[in-house]
Amino acid sequence: MIFSIIVQAPPVQSQGAETALRFTRAVLAAGHQVHRVFFYRDGIHNGTDLASHPQDESSLPAQWQALAQEHNLDLVVCIAAAVRRGIVNEGEAKRYHHEHWNLAPGFELSGLGQLVDTCLQADRVVTFGGRS
Repeated sequence: MIFSIIVQAPPVQSQGAETALRFTRAVLAAGHQVHRVFFYRDGIHNGTDLASHPQDESSLPAQWQALAQEHNLDLVVCIAAAVRRGIVNEGEAKRYHHEHWNLAPGFELSGLGQLVDTCLQADRVVTFGGRS
């Protein structure tokens, strides 16, 4: 079965992103495929390279990066949501005349077209951290 994961929860302040990570690991361990992990709304904060975590806590962004590298996962951050919240890659930093960028390696910025594709390519789409 092919899954697509949508993460709308930030890496702190809720359990949504961590639950999404654990679910994605379980899906892969069960032999299923993950077409894409799409980070949307506050979930885009999972793609920041600037968050610092206490030494006794694990970094969800780093865990997403490791999982993506191990399983060749596509980690897509919604560009509109990211730019509004101050997360940019090198290209967007130049476009908006910022001197620095902060999108973590392994994550890519893209538009909502990728979200549509994410939904179309999967047998199941599972969303974590949506608003009520």
